[in-house]
Amino acid sequence: MNNVSGGYDVVVVGFGAAGACAAITAAENGARVLVVDRALGGGASALSGGIVYAGGGTPYQHAAGYEDSPDNMFNYLHQEVQGVVDDDVLRRFCAGSVERLAWLERHGAKFDSSLCGYKTSYPTDEHYLYFSGNEKAYPYNRCAEPAPRGHRQVAKGMGSGRALWEALRDAALGLGVTFLPLTRVDELLMTDGRVHGIRCRTMRDDGSKLVSRCRRLTAAGTKLTNWTPPIGHLLNQQAERIWQRQARSLTVQASAVVLAAGGFIFNRDMLRRHAPSHVHVSPLGTEGDDGAGIALGVSVGGATAHLDHVTAWRFMSPPAALAQGIAVGINGTRIANEDLYGATLAEVMIRRFGGQGFLITDSTIWRRARSQFLSQTQLFQRATMAPVFAGAHQKAATIAALADRIGVSQSGLIDSVDSYNTAIAAGAEDPAHKATDLCAPILEPPFYAVDISLRPSPIDFVPGLTLGGLTVDTATGLVRTAAGGTVEGLYAAGRTAVGICSNSYVSGLALADCVFSGRRAGEHASRPIGVEEHSSA
Repeated sequence: MNNVSGGYDVVVVGFGAAGACAAITAAENGARVLVVDRALGGGASALSGGIVYAGGGTPYQHAAGYEDSPDNMFNYLHQEVQGVVDDDVLRRFCAGSVERLAWLERHGAKFDSSLCGYKTSYPTDEHYLYFSGNEKAYPYNRCAEPAPRGHRQVAKGMGSGRALWEALRDAALGLGVTFLPLTRVDELLMTDGRVHGIRCRTMRDDGSKLVSRCRRLTAAGTKLTNWTPPIGHLLNQQAERIWQRQARSLTVQASAVVLAAGGFIFNRDMLRRHAPSHVHVSPLGTEGDDGAGIALGVSVGGATAHLDHVTAWRFMSPPAALAQGIAVGINGTRIANEDLYGATLAEVMIRRFGGQGFLITDSTIWRRARSQFLSQTQLFQRATMAPVFAGAHQKAATIAALADRIGVSQSGLIDSVDSYNTAIAAGAEDPAHKATDLCAPILEPPFYAVDISLRPSPIDFVPGLTLGGLTVDTATGLVRTAAGGTVEGLYAAGRTAVGICSNSYVSGLALADCVFSGRRAGEHASRPIGVEEHSSA
């Protein structure tokens, strides 16, 4: 059975944050919008920490006592972005940051100015604003005044991402957007070089027990895939069998299609081909992050870039005291300054140290970290750190003995510890340029080592996601071709596209880019055909 559906101006493929923002923007412009999603909506956005990277002088920065400006935000992000988008785009991103945060609030998001006063990868429920990237760390702090830009959606625990997405979902549906869950796009319809719809398969909700079971399995599988992958995969497979039996073909015609279907971290073949150094990263997102959206764009001539860019997170904190130790490679030398954002430090470890490293502390630092364990962590952070304190570490009476126990260069580790301690004792700058308030001598035995290597592990895993995707026209979001033109009628947003965070990831930047790129695509896609298009080519 192949039903044909018309009556839509814009079809959005994927109902995460980027897809929701595209749908809302198009609907606000009067477009008739259909959103399809292979699951139930939310994607990786709903599973995220709900952090939106915003600056330039937000109300919450002001309330916390920090001044920021679009130029200052640009000066910082320019170091992170490293040219993956041009400076004009980055300046637009920074200049519009305050407005985009207010736009999110108008559509149900909620933020707060309670500032986290210690270094963390994700704040507790007492705090909803924090330094979520490398703002305070060398060398980034040499070019821009540090300011907290991690704005967390107000919610309990890890519910912030879900709460943010549900607000956007409700806003979209309230504007009359039609949503088809459990729908997969097989083909983009194209005539005379222009995309004008999709051919998909969908499982209509007929109220049957079978459909209800498929929805329950999909919801549970999506939630558990990141935390207990074997169980999540099993539930997803059961849902898949039902869907394959029940799905029916559907053709939808529309003036424009927006691809916002996530990245490809769950596509092991693509990962091995484009980013083999990151194959041991634990996928973060949903099984829908399989590159299907990128493949759809490529099938009609779209070009890709930066598919080798993957972010992997190895955080030194919380507890904050652990960042007072030093991170070393197999040769015993420092990997980088330990106050760097976890993904930045992990990238150095992967590129320069073969993905292998250890965090070294003494007993004083270790006790201090243990005392901070409950007060500075969320439940998911405790789940990963509890085994470390319980026994997933090595210790020895001397630095030399510790080096032998963990298999690193004895002379290299001794030199690194001595240099670190000598600088602290002399009141000099840390040799690796770590901030002074995070430097503490490694003197009191026994000495501890924690393996921070990139490796498969059911407990101490290193999560990550892909950053590259389809190249887009930076003024419109239209998918670009290898020849430099555009695929008319086809847009890409979020992690399906190259964007602000396609070089380097810090917490909140992906969601902020979803809002930025989703609104850009929705704005242009909802313009009548024939209206003059502004291109940044």
